[in-house]
Amino acid sequence: MNSKIIVYTIGKILKIEGFLFAIPILFGIYYSETKATISLGIVAFLSIAAGFLLSIKPPEKKSIRAREGLVITGLTWIILSMVGSLPFIFAGAIPSFTDAVFETASGFTTTGASIITDLEVIPRSLLMWRSLTHWIGGMGILMFMLIFIPSSADEMNIMRAESPGPSVEKMVPKVRETALILYSIYTVMTVVLIIALVIAGMPFFDSVCISFGTAGTGGFGVHGDSIAGYSHACQNIITVGMVMFGVNFNLYCLIVMRKFKDILHAEEVISYLVIYFTATAMVSVGTFKSIIETLGWNGAAGYDKLSEAIHHSAFQVASIMTTTGFATTDFNLWASMPKAVIVFIMFIGACAGSTGGGLKVSRWILYNKQIYHEIERLVHPNAVSKVRLDGKVVDEKTIRSANVFLMSYVFLFVFSLLIVSFDGFDLVSSFTAIAATMNNIGPGLEVVGPLGSFAGFSNLSKWVLIIDMIAGRLELFPILILISPNTWRRK
Repeated sequence: MNSKIIVYTIGKILKIEGFLFAIPILFGIYYSETKATISLGIVAFLSIAAGFLLSIKPPEKKSIRAREGLVITGLTWIILSMVGSLPFIFAGAIPSFTDAVFETASGFTTTGASIITDLEVIPRSLLMWRSLTHWIGGMGILMFMLIFIPSSADEMNIMRAESPGPSVEKMVPKVRETALILYSIYTVMTVVLIIALVIAGMPFFDSVCISFGTAGTGGFGVHGDSIAGYSHACQNIITVGMVMFGVNFNLYCLIVMRKFKDILHAEEVISYLVIYFTATAMVSVGTFKSIIETLGWNGAAGYDKLSEAIHHSAFQVASIMTTTGFATTDFNLWASMPKAVIVFIMFIGACAGSTGGGLKVSRWILYNKQIYHEIERLVHPNAVSKVRLDGKVVDEKTIRSANVFLMSYVFLFVFSLLIVSFDGFDLVSSFTAIAATMNNIGPGLEVVGPLGSFAGFSNLSKWVLIIDMIAGRLELFPILILISPNTWRRK
C-alpha cells in the first residue's frame, strides 16, 4: 500500500474543497450573512491549510494502483463530508455533528435526503453550499481534480473507482482530457439550465441552487415544498433537465466528438428512455382521478385532468429514476399501483456514466441478458453465444463484477434494514429509507416521504444511512475495500 500517495492526494482534494467555499462565501457577503460567511471562511482556511500540510512534499512513488485508487476514493468522500459539515455546525444551523455530516454526505453523494425540517431559517449562503455539494458530487470531486494534475495511466484507477456504472473507459487517450471534456459538457448543460429557469421566471438564487441539484441529480431545494411552488414551465424544464442528466455522458462526448455511428449502438440510453416513458404512462393512469374512481381505490389522491396527471407523473418518474429526489406533489397520497412503480424504479436508476444513482440501467440489461443466455444454454448446450451491450461483447470480468455488485448490494441492504428497524418505524418507512439512501434518491415513502425528513432516526441509524449514501454513490467497492483487513496488509 502506497500510503504516502493516498495522503498526498487527499491533501490536494482538501485544497480544492477549501477554494470551492469561495462561491457560498460570495453569496454570504452579498446577503450580509455575517455569521454564516465567517463560518464558511474559517472552514475554507482550515481546509486549505490542512491540504497544504498533507501535500507539501510529493511522494517518491507516485503510482496509483487499483487498491490505492479505491482507498483514495473511499477516504476522500468520507473526509469531504466531514469537513463540508463544519460550516453548518460553526454557524449553528445544524448543531449536531451527526446531523451535519448526514446533510453534507447527502449533498456530496447527490442523495438529497435531509434532516432539516425548516429550510426557511437556514442562511442562503449555507443553502448555496448545500446545493453546490450536489454539483461537485454529481460528476465527482476526484474527476474534477484530474483536470488540474498531470495525466498518467494510473489516474484511470481513480476515475474507475469514482465513476458510477459497470465499466468506465477513456473517451480520448489521456484521462485528463477525458475529465476536461466531461466537466465542460456538465458545466455548459448546467449554465443552460440556469438560464432557462431564469427566463421561465424562477429567481436567480433559486435557479442556481435548483440547477445544481438537477445537474447533480441531488434534489436539495431551497423551500420546504421542494419544487411544488414553482410554475409548470419551471417544473417542465427541470423534468427535461433531470432526464438529460440521467443519460450516460459518454453519449454527449460522442456527439461533441462527432462519432455519430457509435450513437446508434446506445442500447442503454434507449432502454432508459423506454423505461422512463413506460413508467410515466403507468403512473399517469394510476393518478388520473376518473380511473381511480372506476377501480375503487378509496382514499387515493388523483388529478381531475389527464394533463395534470401526466405532468406530475412525468416529473416524479424522472425525479426518482434519475435519483434526483425533487417533488411537485406528495406522492405518499397516491394509490398503491403508482407508488409500487415509484419504488420499483428506485432500484433501476439512471444510466451508467451519468450523474444519477441506483443499480443502473446497464446492469439490469446485463442481468436480463444473462438470464436469457442461461436459458438458451439449457435448451442448446452446445451453442456458443456472447452477451453484448451497445454492440460490443461484454467480457467475463465485467459480468462477474456486476454479479458481485448485486450480491454485495443485497447483503448491505438487508444489514442496514435490520439496524434501522430498531428505531421502531413502520416497515415501509424503514425499507424505503434504505432504498432512498443506497440508491442516492432522497425521499422514500411514509415518514421519509417527499414532505417528511430523516430527522427522527437515531444517531446510529443516521450513521448507517451515511455509509449507505457514500457506498451507493461509489458503487460499494471503495467502502468495502476500506473495511477489509487485507487492504491494509503490506505486500
